[in-house]
Amino acid sequence: MAASTDAPIAIPALGLTLWVRLSPDTFGGAASVIETLHAPGFGPPLHRHAETEVFRVLQGRYLMRLDDRCFEITEGEVVTVPGGTPHAFVNLSDRPSRQLVLITPGMHADVFFRELSALMAGGPPARTALDAFGRQWGVEFLGPPLQLDDVANVA
Repeated sequence: MAASTDAPIAIPALGLTLWVRLSPDTFGGAASVIETLHAPGFGPPLHRHAETEVFRVLQGRYLMRLDDRCFEITEGEVVTVPGGTPHAFVNLSDRPSRQLVLITPGMHADVFFRELSALMAGGPPARTALDAFGRQWGVEFLGPPLQLDDVANVA
């Protein structure tokens, strides 16, 4: 499958809607591409994984955390998160913000995010359940999502 025309994947507990734009099959497993839409004040928990991610902000603005450094990124900016780097971000805008994300090597984001959506259907799961899910995918959850109050720590 070269490109996805599937319905979006929604994870309300994370304020996230996403589309898999290119599966790893397109790149012989070397990469995948997703598009994300985050509601105001939402983003993923602090986490790390082996894959490198390249984020391009298409709309809005985010507070990004890489390791212990926080900074703001806005429309048109690109940030590379090397594999193994702890990271998180939060939508600082008062409207939904969008990103295009290149993941390398590729992962089957459609399966990962559909399974995560099912796990979070009743809201944020117990930490043990989230950790068990993450281990299956090589993702280590390190802490909670960033909060809008964290903007005070912007470098």
